[in-house]
Order: sequence, then C-alpha cells, then structure tokens
Amino acid sequence: MTLHVVVIGAGAVGAAAALALLRDGHRVTILEPEEPGGPQAASYGNGAWISPASVVPVSMPGLWRKVPGYLLDPAGPFTIRPGSLPGLLPWLVRFVRAGATVPRVEATARTLAALLGDAPERHEALAASAGVADLIRRTGLLYPYPERAGFEAEALAWRLRREAGVAWTEHAGDAVRAIAPDLAPHYRFAVHVPAGAHCTDPGAYVGALIRHAKAEGATLVRGRALGFSLSDKHLQAVATDAGEIRCDRAVIAAGIRSGALARKAGDRVPLAAERGYHVVVADPEVTLAIPAMPSDGKMANTSTRAGLRSAGQVELAHPDAPPNWRRADILLAHLKAAYPALPRDIPEQRLARWMGCRPSTPDGVPVIGRASGSPDILHAFGHGHVGLAAGAATGGAIADLVAGRSSHLPMAAFSARRFR
Repeated sequence: MTLHVVVIGAGAVGAAAALALLRDGHRVTILEPEEPGGPQAASYGNGAWISPASVVPVSMPGLWRKVPGYLLDPAGPFTIRPGSLPGLLPWLVRFVRAGATVPRVEATARTLAALLGDAPERHEALAASAGVADLIRRTGLLYPYPERAGFEAEALAWRLRREAGVAWTEHAGDAVRAIAPDLAPHYRFAVHVPAGAHCTDPGAYVGALIRHAKAEGATLVRGRALGFSLSDKHLQAVATDAGEIRCDRAVIAAGIRSGALARKAGDRVPLAAERGYHVVVADPEVTLAIPAMPSDGKMANTSTRAGLRSAGQVELAHPDAPPNWRRADILLAHLKAAYPALPRDIPEQRLARWMGCRPSTPDGVPVIGRASGSPDILHAFGHGHVGLAAGAATGGAIADLVAGRSSHLPMAAFSARRFR
C-alpha cells in the first residue's frame, strides 16, 4: 500500500529514511527549514567517522567521580555551562545512572552494535546510489596512544568493541610510524580498526542524498514542523509554520528539535544538546591516510575535502546558547601537538570553526519506533555521537515499521517508553 509519509528533518537520518521509504514505493515529503547538508545540521560538522567501533557509551562506570573535575577543567573534553546546569540536572542523573554498572554499558553496546555493525557497507551503498561513492572511504580508523598502558586502561571499552564483533590490529614503536608517519613521536602504540570508514564531506554527502531523494520523487518543503493533527490517534496532518501537510505517516528526525515534537506525539524523551565543535585547517601540511583519534585529545582527526578536520568535545548547554570558541581552539591545540608538521601559528584565513548540537539521550541509545500518542508517528532521533554512522540503519528500520516488516534491530531497546 502506498502511503504519504512526511519526514521531518533533512539530516543524515531523515535523508536515509526518505530514500528507504521511496524504495518501498511510498510518496515522501521532506520537511526542512534550512538547506539540507548545511552547517546548521549536526551531521554537517561531526567527526566524519562511520565506525562499527562506536558502541562505547559516553557514560561509563566511575564517571560520576570525574564530573566535578570536568566542571573545574576549562580545557577538558567534557564541560557544562554553569547557567545550564540546573535545567540539565535531571538529564545528568539519568546519564550517570545509565553508565553506573558494567551490565548496563554492556547492554548499551549490544544495542548500538546492532545499529552500527554494517554501517560502512550501508553508507557505501547509499553513496553509490546517489552518485557520490567517492565521499565514503574504507581506510579503517586509528586509535593512537602514548603507551600501551593507555590502551590497557581502557580495557572495558575495547572488550565491548570485541564483543560487538569489532576486530583490530595493534602496532607499537616503529610500526606506528609506518602506519601513521605524520603522528608525533610520543605516540608509541596504536590500534587500527580496519572495518571503519569515513566521509570526506559529510555536508555534501547529506545534500547529495536529499537531491537523490528528490530525483526519485520526494518533495522538499521548506518549513518547520509545529505539531500534529490527530483523529482518534490516527494522523491526519503535520502542522507547519506554513500550514498543514496532510499525510498518512510522519517521521520525527529533526535532531535537537525532536524532543518538543515527541512530546506532542505523546512521549517525553530526555534530550540534551551535547554540543560538539570542530576546527578545519585548510591546505594542511598533513594528509592523513587513516583518520585518527589520539587518546590524549579524544578528538576525531580526519582529512576532508575542506582540509584537516579535528572534531570532538562535549559541552552540555542550552541549544541556543552562543558558541564558546575556546572549545574549538582546544581541538586546534591538540591537533598541533599530534602532528608536528603543522605550523605553530596557522593564519586565521586557513582556519574554520564550527559548533553543532548532538541530540543526545542520557543512555546513549537513539529513539526509534512508534510514538505513544499515535502509531502513525515514528521517532528517529537522539543519535548523539553516531548520527551519521547510524543514519542508514535507522532509515531502514523506519521503512520496516511503515511496511509492517520485522527489523533486524532490537526495537524494544530503542523505544521512547524506556524513559517512563
């Protein structure tokens, strides 16, 4: 049966959902207030990694002991805007509890593994269908450490990856120089995950997917969703700032703005703006054959079409709070320390800084499934650090729900009802 589905949001998740629904023969309208693939979207500025190894949640056992130090360290990888702290406390309590025990993080990793295990293959297929196969590269991903002891200190994280089916090779001493010749010499140990992939231009990639969806028959409407018109729990229309769009189904894939829409669909989802930053060095003196995440900076360093990108940081703050560009400068300092060939004083005209809001749930698991207020409204948001990577599998799961097919994903684990 052909249905009219409105996909709210044209980011990585919304684009993949639209294409999967089109393949099933549905009529698709994509509702997005701004340019698809533009810098307003979290998928534009992420680390560009598509990694099956991204199954480790941010909240891990013992995190609660570190939070005070994070708050006091202005240069640390995790910070909370003081003015935002009161409103974030309920989310933070859930966040710490989600990673309080090993069994809890093991369950989270298993859930994310189902979403990410075949992410590189799915994105290769998506990119090829959109005519931009060159944007997805299968070079693997590298995790450098100053010493093997740093790797061993993260034993739980690497065990979670191994149990998720992630394989890796270990390199020490001169072998690190062979695989990553531009790395600073103080990195004497590295782990290479060959299954990992990356995108050389995430914004262009998402834009290409939306253009492909339009070529396949989707309609792109510029506007912002405001709510839903229901009759006896059945969807009649999506209300927008430009009027109603009558439809049979709706998909909420609006990133950080999804929480308000989910409430109007009957679900209160604790969603925080886990703001991330990036800095890009144009015309860099370093080109990375393999993207790397040095352990001392915890930033994803990737060679992109625009230059050498370093992305990371976690800043919990109101979504509309002004950026703190010091966070991007911290990334730049780490980048210079990791790659000595970069100049100490890089001209400002060669630098680009960005900030975006990761839509994050406290347990690190996205919300995918039917809304409580109507079976015709589907959630597809809250992907946090894995929105780009997990977008393809999420899109497939949404198409399965619309079609009434079973999914390969453990759908109960993604339900919004887990927050009740």
